Amino acid sequence: MSVDLGGRPVLRDVDLVVRPGELVGLLGPNGAGKTTLLRAILGLVRVRAGRIVVGHDVAGGANHGRRSIGYVPQRHEFAWDFPISVEQAVMSGLAGRLRVFGRAGVAEWAAVGAAIDRVGLTGLGSRPVGELSGGQRQRVLVARALALETNVLLLDEPFTGLDLPTQELLARLFVDLATQGESILMTTHDLLGALTECSRLVLLNRTVIADGTPTEIRDPNLWATTFGVDATSPFLRVLAGI
Repeated sequence: MSVDLGGRPVLRDVDLVVRPGELVGLLGPNGAGKTTLLRAILGLVRVRAGRIVVGHDVAGGANHGRRSIGYVPQRHEFAWDFPISVEQAVMSGLAGRLRVFGRAGVAEWAAVGAAIDRVGLTGLGSRPVGELSGGQRQRVLVARALALETNVLLLDEPFTGLDLPTQELLARLFVDLATQGESILMTTHDLLGALTECSRLVLLNRTVIADGTPTEIRDPNLWATTFGVDATSPFLRVLAGI
C-alpha cells in the first residue's frame, strides 16, 4: 500500500497484517507516516496503490470506515470541557450509526454500558467528563471505540501526557483486550513499553523497516535505520540491555 499527500510520497509499499488477538506497536520517528497509515486504514486518506482489507471488506466499500473500526484519537482531539457525562461521551462514538437508525435505543445503551465496564469505569457513567483524570479520560475514548462492538482498534499515541502508573494500567487494558480477541494497532513513542507489552512491533519510516516480535527485531541496526540515530545512541544501549 502506498500513499501520497500533496503530491509527495508519504508511505510506500507498506505490507502489514494485524490478526485477531494481536497488540501491534507501530513505532517510528515524527514524520514517519504513522498517523497517515491510521488515516488510510480509516478510509480518510486516499491510497495511491494497493488496498486495505478489514475482515472481508475492502477499503472504500460500504462497510469500511468508522462503522467497522474502533478509533481512539489522542486525548487533545476530544472536547473535555463540554458538559456531558461519561455515558454521553461514549454514546457519541455511535453517532454515525444513530444517523442511520435514529435515536439511541436499548441495544445502543447496552453497548455503551458494556464498553464502560470493559475499560474499568463501572459506576462512573453519570460523572461529567471534565472531572476525570487523564487516565480515566483515555479509558473513555477506548470505551467510545469499543461501543461500536467492532474487533479492530486503532490507538493513536494513547500514553501521551500520562504518568507512568497510568501508562501501565492502560497497557494492561490493551493487553487484556487483545487477549479477548481484539486486533489492535497502536502508534506510540513509549518504545520501552512497546517492547514489553506488544505481541508484535512494526518499525516504520515511510515503509516497513522491520516487523516481528520484540525478540525478533532486537537488531540495533534496524532501530538505527528507523529512527535515524547512530550506534552511540543511548537508546540503543538500553535496548541491548533489555
